[in-house]
Amino acid sequence: MTRLAFIGGGNMARSLIGGLLNTGVAPATLSVAEPLAEARQALGRDFGIACYAENRLAVADAEVILLAVKPQVMPAIHADLRDILQRHRPLLISIAAGVRLDQLERWFGSGLPIVRCMPNTPALIGAGATGLCANHRVSPAQKAQAQHILDAAGITRWIDDEALMDTVTALSGSGPAYFFALVEALEAAAVAQGLPRDTARALAAQTCLGAGRMLVEGGEDPAALRQRVTSPHGTTQAALESFAADGLPHIVARAVAAATRRGVELAAELDQLP
Repeated sequence: MTRLAFIGGGNMARSLIGGLLNTGVAPATLSVAEPLAEARQALGRDFGIACYAENRLAVADAEVILLAVKPQVMPAIHADLRDILQRHRPLLISIAAGVRLDQLERWFGSGLPIVRCMPNTPALIGAGATGLCANHRVSPAQKAQAQHILDAAGITRWIDDEALMDTVTALSGSGPAYFFALVEALEAAAVAQGLPRDTARALAAQTCLGAGRMLVEGGEDPAALRQRVTSPHGTTQAALESFAADGLPHIVARAVAAATRRGVELAAELDQLP
């Protein structure tokens, strides 16, 4: 692993740092810039890595810089780092939601190899799903570096067309909230039928976990799994027919389309930042 500097030491950065250390990456190869003293001290204590209050100190000699900050913070970050990045031309990785490659090039200068990533919150427990896309300056070796870093928090998939990153955001970036909403609805429906709330929540959550593991670990098509657990004229078929009658596929399609549109709008709003 080459020298990697994190700009921002929040939850997502912590999950990636912890994941990398678990894969055998040496703490001496990692550094982080975090303005909050308490968070900075916790990072040093928990991971044994170099922590700095100033971005410029954290990125000194770094071959890879990972931006783990909110999009609105980018103006302050690029004002601080642009000249250093232009001198040393490290690989720049951004996990800032909705920030396009051309926006990163405008803020940090042309000529940089840049990878844009869209992780999701399950990365905090090592079960994330991340979409990545790169500009044409990223070499195969740098793509492998970026993938290794994000693999520390879950699975990764490369997206050739950056325009589809808004769909990735709508699917996996926002997706955990959809399942939380489903568990809420299952819990409420079971409580309405008389189950105690704690029992309903535990059964609903574990059911979603188990179904997800079957999909991931079994590698089977979701339609095949659905058909296998649906006995003719049974309880599952009755529920699925009710879903179909209420237009579940169309509801999901409209929701993903709405999230995708909002991603495009948010990116456009970032164009107004200096």
